[in-house]
Amino acid sequence: MAGGNERSMKALKEVWRRAENSLCADCGKPDPDWASSTLGVFICLSCSGIHRNIPSISKVKSLKMDHWDDAQVQFLAKHGNAVTKATYEAHIPIYYYQPTYNDCQVLREQWIRAKYERREFTEPGKQLPYSDGVKEGILWKRGRDNGQFLPRKFLLSEREGCLKYFTKQDAKEPKINVKIDVINATFQPVKIGNPNGLQLTYLKDNKTRNIFVYHESGKEVVDWFNAIRSVQFHYLKVAFPIASDNEIKNRLTRNFLKEGYMEKTGPKQREAFKKRWFTLDHRRLMYFKDPLDAFAKGEVFVGSRENGYSVQKGLPSGTQGNFSWHYGLTIVTPDREYLFTCETETDQLDWIAAFTSVINQAMTPQEYASKCLDAVSFPS
Repeated sequence: MAGGNERSMKALKEVWRRAENSLCADCGKPDPDWASSTLGVFICLSCSGIHRNIPSISKVKSLKMDHWDDAQVQFLAKHGNAVTKATYEAHIPIYYYQPTYNDCQVLREQWIRAKYERREFTEPGKQLPYSDGVKEGILWKRGRDNGQFLPRKFLLSEREGCLKYFTKQDAKEPKINVKIDVINATFQPVKIGNPNGLQLTYLKDNKTRNIFVYHESGKEVVDWFNAIRSVQFHYLKVAFPIASDNEIKNRLTRNFLKEGYMEKTGPKQREAFKKRWFTLDHRRLMYFKDPLDAFAKGEVFVGSRENGYSVQKGLPSGTQGNFSWHYGLTIVTPDREYLFTCETETDQLDWIAAFTSVINQAMTPQEYASKCLDAVSFPS
């Protein structure tokens, strides 16, 4: 019996060491140490918890702590991540967002359920709830003034190229009508205070507007997210006919590079520093009094190093404004310097790294145009 166990463990380790099994089959996290004995995939601890919630489809075991018999090891050897992905990920739409281990729970759970439970990607041309160019339904929307979440009707239309929402079910005219090409959607469960919280951001008169929504159903809110990406993809295919599918895919919804609190001072650099919530959305740095504000109080364009932009650790000597946080950083632009302080050194270094990643990228023609249009600066 002991020899049989040793033989099974040796065979298990050989399958486990295959290059195809070195990343989690669902989120891509390195060094997965769990596996599904019924699907034949190697997965991380976090994804194994999601698999455990669909026991009719997947039975998971630890590769380090649980016993694997010969038949189970042979099943893993016959399948593994490459073979299983070839079945369950055979026909993923180009616009469908495939989450990583850095993404929130609802995105990862619905990705796993879409693959294995609903088998959404196993057949070509399958009709999917986010693929037909129109979606209508109720989302709970946060009120701009009172902060209450109330049910609102939303309508997404590929034919009209827009997203609308209505304050009443029977309303004829929408409260807001947003062109699909200016919308960004990103999951914000912590900020919104709901595991299915979704932030919709769009430009209005070259200013950023935020809408915060959620749905009780994780599947429904992720379907909305992918429906927005689907409509955007088809809109951009028409607008940019010579662009490749991957180029267009990279222009769909995006996560913010960095968010969090910093203190800031005004343009004279003698005013008291005030605590504000900052969002870095590629080259747009916005600040809000509250993370759930509908409109940014100010924005600044973050250009490239070759155009005179840089980020420096610390504040200029002789800075006069009073501040309570002592880890400073300075954004240098051709027009002026912007001064910020962070609560911890870790926050300071993270912000510097985020700004550096943007500044080191060459600007595109579209970004030059955006800078020329952007008349918004940082008030005090």
